Formats: sequence, C-alpha cells, structure tokens
Amino acid sequence: MSQQTRPPLPPFNRETAIQKVRAAEDGWNNRDPEKVSLAYTAESRWRNRSDFLQGRAEIVEFLGRKWAREQQYRLIKELWAFTDNRIAVRFAYEWHDADGNWFRSYGNENWEFDEFGLMAVRHASINDLPIAEADRLFHWPQGRRPDDHPGLSELGL
Repeated sequence: MSQQTRPPLPPFNRETAIQKVRAAEDGWNNRDPEKVSLAYTAESRWRNRSDFLQGRAEIVEFLGRKWAREQQYRLIKELWAFTDNRIAVRFAYEWHDADGNWFRSYGNENWEFDEFGLMAVRHASINDLPIAEADRLFHWPQGRRPDDHPGLSELGL
C-alpha cells in the first residue's frame, strides 16, 4: 500500500507554506470532519485549547462536536512563519452558539509535517470574543472563502 501524500510537501518555501495554509483554511471551512482528518497523520497529536487528542478518530470526533456547537463557522488563516517542515499561522473565525450569540475566536497554531505533507503535530491556542452580529466581518456563503474576500491583515485583525 502506498503512503498518502498531501502536497505541497516539505521543505516549505514562502509560496508553498501559503498554499498549505490556504488548503487548511479551505478544508476547515467545508466542515467535514472525516475529510479534514485526512490532512493529518494517522497518529497526529493535537493540543487544541485544553483538549489533547491523538489520531484521526479523535480528530473526527472533536471536529464533529466543535462544528455542532460553533454554527455558521467561517475561518480565515494567515501565514505567520515557516521553516523546513513547520508552519506557524494566526487565524480568526466567526460563529454563533445555539442561542444566537456571536463570537470571533482568535488564535495561533504551530504545525509540524511529515515527509508526505501530512500534519503530525498541531498546537492551537484560541480565545473567544463575544461580538454583536452587526460587527461580523466574515461574509460569504458557507464553504470556501472567496479569493476576493479580505484576509486578516486587510480586515485589520
């Protein structure tokens, strides 16, 4: 059985690191836990806030719970730094809870990839800010962020 690859592969340069970040953003905006989990190694290790996960099954379960709670989820990621097989990103996403309360969540992630381009390690630190619905900045139909929608820097975030 051949190993699955997920281009672009390390070592990263600026262009390929940006491609990797956008691919991750697109995947998460589609909100399909099974599909998203395929970007990670079978034994990928995560720290997400106070949750510690290992393996695709735990990732799928976690993302299913997350997107059931975080409704109308829309995410923007931006490259912060990179090395040969590591990428650091900053991100923000908007969502509302079951009661209709809106939030913008801000965070940073550190990623480490294996030689096949699969993420082996993910560390995420995230803070939630309550916002008024009128203060939302992420306006596009559910799914991939359109190419002409401003990114974090353009939005002043």
